[in-house]
Amino acid sequence: MKFDRRNFIKSATVLAVLTLKEMQSLAAAHQIKNEGKTIDDDDDTYWHNVRQLFPLTKDWTYLNNGTFGPSPYPVIDAMRTAQMDADINGNYGSYDETPPKIAKFVGADRDEIALTHNVTEGINIACWGVPLKRGDEVILTTHEHVGNCAPWMNRQKLHGIVIRKFTPAPTAAETLNRINSLISPYTRVIAIPHIPCTQGQVLPVKEICQLAKDKGLFSLIDGAHGAGMMPLDLHDMGCDTYASCSHKWMLGPKGTGFLYVRKGFQDTVQSYYGGGGTDDGKWNLMTTPVTIGGYAHSAHRYFGGTQANGLYTGVNAAIDFIETIGQKNIHNRIKSLGKYTQGRLLEFDGRVELLTPTESRSRCAVNGFRIKGVDYQKFFETCGKNKVRIRAVPEMGLNCLRVSTHIYNNRDEVDKLMGLIRKAIG
Repeated sequence: MKFDRRNFIKSATVLAVLTLKEMQSLAAAHQIKNEGKTIDDDDDTYWHNVRQLFPLTKDWTYLNNGTFGPSPYPVIDAMRTAQMDADINGNYGSYDETPPKIAKFVGADRDEIALTHNVTEGINIACWGVPLKRGDEVILTTHEHVGNCAPWMNRQKLHGIVIRKFTPAPTAAETLNRINSLISPYTRVIAIPHIPCTQGQVLPVKEICQLAKDKGLFSLIDGAHGAGMMPLDLHDMGCDTYASCSHKWMLGPKGTGFLYVRKGFQDTVQSYYGGGGTDDGKWNLMTTPVTIGGYAHSAHRYFGGTQANGLYTGVNAAIDFIETIGQKNIHNRIKSLGKYTQGRLLEFDGRVELLTPTESRSRCAVNGFRIKGVDYQKFFETCGKNKVRIRAVPEMGLNCLRVSTHIYNNRDEVDKLMGLIRKAIG
């Protein structure tokens, strides 16, 4: 049978088994061997070649990484290889390398990282684990994802805590002032997103965590959009907990995430989920009465049981992929695309309301906006009909739109969205 390379590349079945050697035929694999070099954010040749490492269909313009980050071939291949190895050879576990790898990636220690399935799981572990009583206050934003507000609202319902909220301001300084003004003698927790899912504003988390420390409060950060978007140093940030995932900006497997719990904070966050690895090995059901030991002397106390071989190997591969390009290079590229998007949105002479701050430290790869006089849901549907994928944002009644760009995107794709906006406003 004659080998048809075009059909070979298009075949979804074969894509699932592509190796790194096969990807070299895409004339792009050499680009992941960056060796620490600085790559210009406008080096279109480099970023075009990086794009070739993603199986994303070219029939659609994908501007919704804030919801779901497509994985590149090296991650897909690593997941498949590890899963096949497990099923062929009966290997068990294979996730021991992941906590230390994540820890190094985010500026933490290996014993501060718990493996989770998503951000929501990590937030719930932290939310339900901190000691609160009726009347204690928790500070949230008005721009929360349901994953960071539902757990606290549930504690309000069941335990009588009080939720206080603020709206992020156009500048980092004013945002900090708004939080400070909410703090009362009853405040116990500041539980805010590093980057709200609604309009992608980068909050001044280091200063917020320092404020919490100065006031004797807990700082629990929803980091859904932090890991992979920008370099992280959680020790320097100073937070007590940081929940994130691998399936957004890390471009990793779906159904994987992590929770950072500061070493000195682990005896404060109660573990309620028990299983293999969560205890210190001194629990014994065979004695009378049963012997209860202690928890693992690490964040392993927050997760236990069988983990997916392929998925966590994929997390390791995702971190390797990011590091071979360079996290700073990725951050600079996507922040540049975010700035370009803002500039284009501001060209519409006031017909488009940009919701994301233009202050440099308060923006990155995500922008929220409204088109005046145009229903946001109808425009979202228009985008879909034109094969442009963005996100409608009904949360908290914001009724706006969101565009989020990653390293596989380019300015031409942003321009395509702008063309649809121009048609919408006539």
